[in-house]
Amino acid sequence: MYTVLVVDDSPDSLSLINDILEKEGISTLVALEGSQAIVIAEQIKPDIILLDAVMPKMDGFETCIKLKQNRALNHIPVVFMTGLKDSDNILKGLNAGGVDYVTKPVNPEELIARIKRHIGNAQITSSAQKALDSIGQTLFSVSRAGELLWATPQTHDFLSNIPHSDDWLSDCLIPFVTEISNAKVEEGSQFKLSYENGACELTLVTIQESGDCTFRICHFVESVSGEDKLKSKLNITSRESEVLFWLSNGKTNKEIAVILNIGSRTVNKHLEQVFVKLGVENRTTAAGIAIRTLAGD
Repeated sequence: MYTVLVVDDSPDSLSLINDILEKEGISTLVALEGSQAIVIAEQIKPDIILLDAVMPKMDGFETCIKLKQNRALNHIPVVFMTGLKDSDNILKGLNAGGVDYVTKPVNPEELIARIKRHIGNAQITSSAQKALDSIGQTLFSVSRAGELLWATPQTHDFLSNIPHSDDWLSDCLIPFVTEISNAKVEEGSQFKLSYENGACELTLVTIQESGDCTFRICHFVESVSGEDKLKSKLNITSRESEVLFWLSNGKTNKEIAVILNIGSRTVNKHLEQVFVKLGVENRTTAAGIAIRTLAGD
């Protein structure tokens, strides 16, 4: 069955909630304050955490923030417990990372229903994330508020190879994708973001009603034209590479002249230079070399 961690500085509240959960066959862990709750969560990994909002020392909001900052614990749903009139605390709890709240005194049926719903949602999310992890996608999700919700192991590996990755993540990537999350951008849109000595391509995969966005990140590769590839690989001039490129596409000298807006004699002169530089005697052999070069051979 499920395991629930209940965090409350009131022994009476802990006892009451423990009785409610035990009647449902739910295992209960208890903590009297925030730091103790974090230690227990790290050791046991409960399915859900019921967290009192107002506690001495570390209150529920700070506790929730610390839980969400811990990569091993941030997937665990947190439900705040608060008084009937504490509307400010309800909003504060949700902003801290809580998924829901229940009011005191606790309604047993409502409490059980909320626990089962949020555990079920968390399990679905966890299964989906594990599936994404297993297929090797460099995906990550960010909330509208700019919080990194999760990232696949492949994404962590990708980011670790970027120079000054921590600074780039906090100063560049997160602000950039947060801006996208808050703008009217269509799914599938692509963006380029630079980093030291390189750049990456971001694709907006999905955007939820909540504003949470999932992105794919990969290295950005500048496209190289066929002419530039021939120039670089064969050590010929820009104009020679243009002539050779169209020759490899089956164009006649007259057609090449029209395409490049030069005279036919000029095309012939460039081809003569190409033949010399490639060490060939005819256009067929030159075209063959160009085709293999463009194919990557």
